[in-house]
Amino acid sequence: MIVVTGATGNVGAPLVQALAAAGRQVTAVSRGLSGVPVPQGVPHRQADLADPESLRPVLDGADALFLHDTGAGVHRLNPRDILDVAKAGGVGRVVLLSSQGVVTRPQSASHGGTGGAFEDAVRQSGMAWTILRPGGFDSNAYAWAESVRSARTVAAPFGDVGLPTIDPADIAEVAAAAFREDGHSGQVYELTGPVLSTPRQRAEAIGHALGEPIRFVEQTRDDARVQMLQFMPESVVETTLDIFGEPNPAEQRVSPAVEQILGRPARTFADWARRHIAAFR
Repeated sequence: MIVVTGATGNVGAPLVQALAAAGRQVTAVSRGLSGVPVPQGVPHRQADLADPESLRPVLDGADALFLHDTGAGVHRLNPRDILDVAKAGGVGRVVLLSSQGVVTRPQSASHGGTGGAFEDAVRQSGMAWTILRPGGFDSNAYAWAESVRSARTVAAPFGDVGLPTIDPADIAEVAAAAFREDGHSGQVYELTGPVLSTPRQRAEAIGHALGEPIRFVEQTRDDARVQMLQFMPESVVETTLDIFGEPNPAEQRVSPAVEQILGRPARTFADWARRHIAAFR
């Protein structure tokens, strides 16, 4: 049995779907049981990574674990306690969703520091492991959904700075491959989209999917900071704005890993926008 944590998230939900479609026994785990539905026949259990003991009944009898190490709540988590509970339940394989920031921003606790601790714990766990390090998600564009619906407008800083954002469904498919196929144990995969795209280009792609023009408004860094502080910790905001405005070469590098693992090119942002355009109508 494969246990998927973060099972209602942008990566966890398509991973549960992919594993269930492949005929794998899978249990979906999330902090709450409302929100994104899981496929029919897949058990949906409630547990919180911040309370490893809550995972014990979920992991009992499992042989593999998808561990989701992203989000502001990560600072509350103790990876070694989580992995000890997993091993006690019979888990022998873990796929960790880490972050590109572990290597590109190791000095930043919000993007690299805690992720490094998770990666170290997984490597030292004694279990077979695979680590996924994606960059920015295409689904971050959901932050524009309300302004697109109400005013057909996108506001963002650094409108012409490109990053190779990735479709979360591609991350999920790579994770599913790591569970299904041999040869992924001990591997670290940096995952990106197929090309650099700028905020301005991503807004245009949403407009094309809608069939209507979208007005792009370039924010100042200060304006973006004020907006982001409404839902993100200050340390995360500052590092995120640094990446958006002055990405280093590693953050702009396009990785071939998705195509190498899945045998097809990574999806573009335009692909993601077309599949999720209902959120912007």
